[in-house]
Amino acid sequence: MVAGDGRRVLVAGGVGIDTIVRVPALPLEMADSIHVPAVYDYVAHTGNGVALGLLALGHRPLLVDYIGADPQAELVLARYRERGLDFDYLVHDSGTRRSVNLVAPDGRRLSLYDGRHPDTLRMPRAFYLPRLRQAEHVHLSIMPWARELYDDAQALGLPVSTDLHDWDGRNPYYHDFAYRSDLVFLSSAALGEGVFEVMRAILREGRARVVVATAGAHGSYVLERGTNEVRHTVAARLDLPVVDSNGAGDAFSSAFLHAWCAGQPVDACMRAAAISGAFACAFHGTAERSLSESELDRYLASG
Repeated sequence: MVAGDGRRVLVAGGVGIDTIVRVPALPLEMADSIHVPAVYDYVAHTGNGVALGLLALGHRPLLVDYIGADPQAELVLARYRERGLDFDYLVHDSGTRRSVNLVAPDGRRLSLYDGRHPDTLRMPRAFYLPRLRQAEHVHLSIMPWARELYDDAQALGLPVSTDLHDWDGRNPYYHDFAYRSDLVFLSSAALGEGVFEVMRAILREGRARVVVATAGAHGSYVLERGTNEVRHTVAARLDLPVVDSNGAGDAFSSAFLHAWCAGQPVDACMRAAAISGAFACAFHGTAERSLSESELDRYLASG
């Protein structure tokens, strides 16, 4: 693959703490107590995964978000100092976002998300605009305040990507993100057989050039503007154990963006993304280990 040119990517929103509990099965049986392996807290959430993934692939991401003045925020700040990730933040009284993720032996997970920040929270334009002006690409997490960046991003001519996660295809909260982004990622989990119609609707009603739907072990699907053909990419097989699917979607997105910024064809972007998503599943936690550019090139060369 042609190496990325170290793009400055502004990642807006999506950092918090995951408490990961490895459970014997999903769904859980009803019981007073269940003994589980050691429970750990990880710096996590979607913007964190995308930003760290891009950093490992040679780019210069800047993550902006709200955190609290709490022990969870200290974990976040320590992690980013360790990794060398640029992180600009504002402190809010509601604290750092949390989630408890239940992970089954086969790597599947159930996330109990505590967003905690009020829906009325807005990031001051004076804070984000100077950072937006330095960016070459913008990735918006689906925070209420992140939608406010669309007008400025488009006025600056910046391409925008987003990840809709568990959208059911109907909830209007997601409409700005679905229809105002140039590159849209979503999961097929909540869409079932309706995923292809939702992909077509995003192209029909919005400005996206490409829509990508991930489907876990079943691979992923892509639809490009100007064609009605949904193409399938098989899940990558890396001869690595599958232990934890937390962060796989964010790893997928970061590698797709890496290849996209390098000018690769969409099918090559999908292949790189599939490798990165599979790689993430081989490690416990959320974005504890991100695929490097040299590792990606090695997997691509091995077929």
